[in-house]
Amino acid sequence: MASIEARDGIRLYVEVHGEGEPLILSPGYCQTHENFRPQVEPLVAAGFRVVLWDYRGHGLSEAPDDLDAYSIDHVVDDLGRVLDWAAPGQPAIVGGLSFGGLASQHFALRSPERVNALLLIASGPGFKNPEAQKSWEAQVGRIADRLEAVGFEGYTDGRAAPNAIGLHPEYETAQAAGRAIEAQDAAGVARFGRRVAGPAPATMDRLGELQMPALVLVGALDTGYARAAQVMTAKLPNAQSVEIPDAGHCVNIDQTVAFNEAVLAFLANR
Repeated sequence: MASIEARDGIRLYVEVHGEGEPLILSPGYCQTHENFRPQVEPLVAAGFRVVLWDYRGHGLSEAPDDLDAYSIDHVVDDLGRVLDWAAPGQPAIVGGLSFGGLASQHFALRSPERVNALLLIASGPGFKNPEAQKSWEAQVGRIADRLEAVGFEGYTDGRAAPNAIGLHPEYETAQAAGRAIEAQDAAGVARFGRRVAGPAPATMDRLGELQMPALVLVGALDTGYARAAQVMTAKLPNAQSVEIPDAGHCVNIDQTVAFNEAVLAFLANR
């Protein structure tokens, strides 16, 4: 566990586990590094150096007050600095869930030489249609409004639970993820939503540039991202698609064993 410095001095929380080929996992909006805890042990056992981290404004990372400290450019640069610290000079497997998958695409487009493979989990390429983009930003704005009004108290007990900690809040891993989510600086997460997660540019027209192997993975019950998974699989030049039964948006928590097996099979057969 460590705190490293971003280009503008913001402190970013990072964990590194194991040795071998680096593999970084980026969580969804409002989530923290704890959402990927179920992946650490099996991936380390398979010989990977697993890197978990929190975006600025999230988790145990610093939450700057300055709105200008939040942008997709900052996030991509932060991701690069995390990898510089965790595995200096080495290319990595780069992946994430939901917004984390979109951030991974932006990183791979900026620095393809640094990406051995992509893990795009319950994610999408953003929105080309202006009305769809407007609707998405409004949805993120409503989440930010809620966080600014009442914080994270009760957040993982209500309607947000399936997208935050999964379909089985009784699972120990879901409860641990929920505690970490509710301990966050709500104002920082809200600022991130309005400035980063909401207006993040689409990658749709550039997916053909991503020549590295890519795993597009989605839960069978995650209807909101099923179409996005199909689009990415069709447009990425070297993609495999996996659908995990009986899993929703937090597919890695809902069906941990099946998820881990699918990821490890993909990585073994690149």
